Amino acid sequence: MMNHAFFRQDTVELARKLLGCLLIHHTPDGVAGGMIVEAEAYVGAIDKACHAYRNRSGRTEIMYHDGGYAYVYLIYGMHHCFNAVTGPEGEGNAVLIRALEPVIGLELMQQRRHTQTVQHLCSGPGKVCQALGITKNEYGLDLCAADSPLRLIRYRYIPDAQIVATPRINVAYAEEAAAWPWRFYVKDNLYVSK
Repeated sequence: MMNHAFFRQDTVELARKLLGCLLIHHTPDGVAGGMIVEAEAYVGAIDKACHAYRNRSGRTEIMYHDGGYAYVYLIYGMHHCFNAVTGPEGEGNAVLIRALEPVIGLELMQQRRHTQTVQHLCSGPGKVCQALGITKNEYGLDLCAADSPLRLIRYRYIPDAQIVATPRINVAYAEEAAAWPWRFYVKDNLYVSK
């Protein structure tokens, strides 16, 4: 299990360190989870791509809590996205989990995603949430609590030589922040988003 101190690290560095961790969700339907292979950092104070940039609201309030909580939001009115809140309380930072390599509950994920193709189960942030059954109901969950249905767990160490850094995806509106290399993924991994 990870503790809140782990999530208080620098957000950009933490996005790298989350690669290789397991994201697991326990639901009445069963357990599903995967190894994080792609993540993006968002830093509220300086980052025009971050939801918390000059915008403390009901939607973003959890981002200002202590690191280690779930920030879940809806995009395009239909896809949920899961983020781990990072940094100390009051900062408005998070890491978006963009892709997983399926590890637990493969059949359940295939049912939820309506596909048998394993590579397509979790190759994008909306797919991650659909495959794991994550919705806005999980907003604010403590990712460090032993009894939490949604948890992040250390699983595999990914060396720096296997980590690729690029600009984030779909943030062209964020001016200079759009070019920052804050998207990290595992090199040559088949499950990274396309």
